[in-house]
Amino acid sequence: MRLFGCAAFLSTALTLAGLPGSALAASYDFVPAPQTDLNRIYRIDRVTGEVSSCQYGLQEGTIGVTLCFSPGEGAGAQQPGEYGLVASRHEREGGVFRVNYRTGDMSICYVFDERVVCTPQARPSSAASTIAPSASTPSGGSGTGASPQRP
Repeated sequence: MRLFGCAAFLSTALTLAGLPGSALAASYDFVPAPQTDLNRIYRIDRVTGEVSSCQYGLQEGTIGVTLCFSPGEGAGAQQPGEYGLVASRHEREGGVFRVNYRTGDMSICYVFDERVVCTPQARPSSAASTIAPSASTPSGGSGTGASPQRP
């Protein structure tokens, strides 16, 4: 009887050891929006970079509902990589940065029109670092406001 138990354990251990590392690793990461008065959390698929989001919502006669926003423009699956989410420390920012740890590419993701959208991925270059901040930062009057999300 004891021999059978050891054989079963050894068989299970060998099966798990044969699985690729990604099958044992977590598939998603979660990061809250940095905005201090917003109860939104973002989810990213670590391999595909697909981003979605959920938040708490009030509903009459209930304890509330979970409102989820599916991937929209730019937030769908990207080239396979090693993706993560990074929240800024800006207390009024409702979005997060999607980063690809393998390539250094980044984009900004936020909720817009009840979907998660992300800007095109970009990679900082040494040439871009010499541009004056005022030349690369859109002004408030350009229609590209810093927080286009809707709570």
